[in-house]
Amino acid sequence: GNIYWTDHGFNLVEVARLNGSFRYVVISQGLDQPRSIAVHPEKGYLFWTEWGQTPCIGRAHLDGSEKVVLVSLGIAWPNGISIDYEENKLYWCDARTDKIERIDLESGGNREIVLSGSNVDMFSVAVFGAYIYWSDR
Repeated sequence: GNIYWTDHGFNLVEVARLNGSFRYVVISQGLDQPRSIAVHPEKGYLFWTEWGQTPCIGRAHLDGSEKVVLVSLGIAWPNGISIDYEENKLYWCDARTDKIERIDLESGGNREIVLSGSNVDMFSVAVFGAYIYWSDR
């Protein structure tokens, strides 16, 4: 198995084997403060959030190829990101808009607000079955 992570100091997405071997940079260009990451091994997708000048949610293949932006409007501080493998949905939480939203992970369409709070400062989100879990600061 592999483990993927973001390094927002160097604007990188990296991967390595679980034992730390075969480490390499998957994405090194076009990122601006990557924040969180989610992997869909079955479909071969890698998703991430960015906090930079143009906050967004991106998707690429596990090798970093075919990078696309799925969400760039109405997003400010996207923190956590999570995949609903059964429904093929991608969830994220935004610490500035105080929302949890979701989209179709293939098309990026059908954007929906799942939860909207006030002064919650959402930090992470996870989806399992019919439940959504989140943390705040």
